[in-house]
Amino acid sequence: MPDTFKAILVSRDADKKQSVDVVDLTEADLMEGDVTVAVEATTVNYKDGLAITGKAPVVRRWPLVPGIDFAGTVISSSHADWRKGDKVILNGWGVGETHYGAYAGRARVKGDWLVPLPEGMSAHDAMAVGTAGYTAMLSVMALERHGIVPDRGPVVVTGAAGGVGSVAISILSSLGYHVVASTGRNAESPYLIDLGAAEVISREELSQPAKPLAKERWAGGVDSVGSHTLANALSMTSYGGAIAACGLAGGMDLPASVAPFILRGVSLLGIDSVMAPKAVRLEAWRRIGTDLDLKKLSTLSRTIGFDGIVAAARDIVDGKIRGRVVVDM
Repeated sequence: MPDTFKAILVSRDADKKQSVDVVDLTEADLMEGDVTVAVEATTVNYKDGLAITGKAPVVRRWPLVPGIDFAGTVISSSHADWRKGDKVILNGWGVGETHYGAYAGRARVKGDWLVPLPEGMSAHDAMAVGTAGYTAMLSVMALERHGIVPDRGPVVVTGAAGGVGSVAISILSSLGYHVVASTGRNAESPYLIDLGAAEVISREELSQPAKPLAKERWAGGVDSVGSHTLANALSMTSYGGAIAACGLAGGMDLPASVAPFILRGVSLLGIDSVMAPKAVRLEAWRRIGTDLDLKKLSTLSRTIGFDGIVAAARDIVDGKIRGRVVVDM
């Protein structure tokens, strides 16, 4: 008999009612690809929570194994870049949305989707960073390209206690930025300060309808919330500044005016982690290896087993997760 491994399978019936089951699969059940990986660690991202709970149309192929990122070891490969035993990371590329994802003992994917695990980093470390942390680094890199350096002034991080926000604070503070952390969970202030935040403000300051222009408070920022929060962040950005937008935890709408753009020269920098070119991914993971204090990963992450994935997915959608959740497979 072929070896089996456990997987989470999201299905939908004829009435489009979603179900989530733990099943046994074999490698023959996996989708097409030229590299097969033994999944050693994965994580629970906000998008994974939406996929498992069905609260947003993340899953676009039925049935599907969710899980948008993983780290592991190559079992077999017909791709020129990878050999058996290589340590690899995957983020995005529709995995966990249209292609069987990380919540299984094995994953078969295209070799072009993989990047090498940075030297000195374990699979667990990589998933403590995960897609949220990789997205945070893409956001920081975008701000740097726009000239938002520490000397320009403070930077705001919204959704600060979430996965993107936690890693963004850690990276930005280590690079010398004065970080203003915005959170709806005031009890998390000591945690955010430990990560490197210089100030913590209440989400309420940014969650109301925004003025076209408000008092200039920061040179830039990383926003994972969207909606009124992003509109307010833009209205409070100083002349020539920029906000990197990478999430929609508060909504997909943007009820803003053009005033920050045409009167202050503010820029809105769009961050896509799913289809980012490989060169950008390689640079992001290289920077993660050098600019993120791995000692802080234990502070901003907790570890669960395979059996805890579904509960964690529900908790992250309900706003009950702080920082990162690593799944030891």
